[in-house]
Amino acid sequence: MIDWMGLHGAHLCEADENHRLHSEVLLKFRAMQESAHGDDIDLQLVSSYRSFDRQLAIWNNKWNGQATLYDNNGLPLVFDTLTDKDKLYAILTWSALPGASRHHWGTDMDVFDRHSVKAWGQPFQLVTDEYEGQGPCARLAAWLTSNMEHFGFYRPFNNYVGGVAAEPWHISYRDAALPFENELNPKVLLEHLRGVDIEGLTVIEAYFDDIFPRYILNRGTS
Repeated sequence: MIDWMGLHGAHLCEADENHRLHSEVLLKFRAMQESAHGDDIDLQLVSSYRSFDRQLAIWNNKWNGQATLYDNNGLPLVFDTLTDKDKLYAILTWSALPGASRHHWGTDMDVFDRHSVKAWGQPFQLVTDEYEGQGPCARLAAWLTSNMEHFGFYRPFNNYVGGVAAEPWHISYRDAALPFENELNPKVLLEHLRGVDIEGLTVIEAYFDDIFPRYILNRGTS
């Protein structure tokens, strides 16, 4: 059975001391990484596999106001002014519902140019400005646009369409991700969420029929 909710991760292997990836994806990533290094780009992982429990902790922290929430342009929101529905949609713009994150699969990763970020000398926040213009990862973003498809990767959140915000740092190995995408099941996901200690469950249930296609499938509002 495919572990699309990130419950056990038996299909993963170690990428380094901090990251795990799907075994097939790791080989492709290493090949792409070597090619990038040949072009003087230090392609490295920021985030790779993330378990259900880790995603649940991220979700609960955001719901409880222990992490800043942002609009789709990356501007901070005033937590105390948000309704529960506002919170739900704001969190989903940047963070997946536990059990529905592509990071559960080991096929998706967030990447950066480690050498350029270090030389930049400012706090790295994984925001769009760092991947555009004069940002430290702008060359990496352009390199990925030109080269990643050769290695089988693409950006699942390339453009904002009213669902998940654009994430130029998030790449996915298409062939390995597709079987996980095909397993996504709204009924199974919601039933699992009802059995765990997740904040905002009542609101999630109330708007689930909207948020599943809009954010989890990233069909947005267009």
